[in-house]
Amino acid sequence: MQEQESRTTSYATLAAGPDFRHELEIKRSRFITVLRRADSEEAARDLVAGLRREFHDARHHCSAFVLGPDRDIQRSNDDGEPSGTAGLPMLEAILKRETVPGVTDLSDVSAIVARYFGGILLGAGGLVRAYSESVSAALERATLVRRRRLRICEASVPHSAAGRLENDLRAAGFVMAETSYTDQHTVLRMAIPDDPADLSAATERMLSFTAGTVELIAGGTEWIDVPLP
Repeated sequence: MQEQESRTTSYATLAAGPDFRHELEIKRSRFITVLRRADSEEAARDLVAGLRREFHDARHHCSAFVLGPDRDIQRSNDDGEPSGTAGLPMLEAILKRETVPGVTDLSDVSAIVARYFGGILLGAGGLVRAYSESVSAALERATLVRRRRLRICEASVPHSAAGRLENDLRAAGFVMAETSYTDQHTVLRMAIPDDPADLSAATERMLSFTAGTVELIAGGTEWIDVPLP
């Protein structure tokens, strides 16, 4: 669905893996931020539900999430804090996070802040700063990747030649997708920018590495994680 509806070909997101957690203490209140990569509203809301159970004794479970390559799904919830003092500052922290200098394209991110009240009122301004800082500090420490929509191309090679060829392709800077196997062959999958010039260059490189014996077959596009530059 994303490929059909969006012209975006690249955006930043959290690295796949376990939730990322970070805690701040501000005037005796504990602010526990949990970040999760989520590609649907259902996944984002599952995080909220799970943390309500885990931090069942926290006074507030405020949330914000941004979804989609175009960041067209944005939600936030103050969960009992004064209106506009929690969810919205959290949302803005995600939207304003620079993933490279001058670029704010972070998406598919769900953030929850569980607050344990410390007995000292922070006031509206203090709450805005606390929730914003909590998410910003967590994002600064989290591992981010770039998610790119790339053309997947396949090359079938004998099992005995696959390891060396894959190493050569990686050394040449190609992004490798998931490998598959048949009885006689290893199917290497390369993720290439969806551009005729890049596809032509990859085809020539494959022919060069294999003395013209292996054909590169272009398939569809997929979203692939690559390291941030």
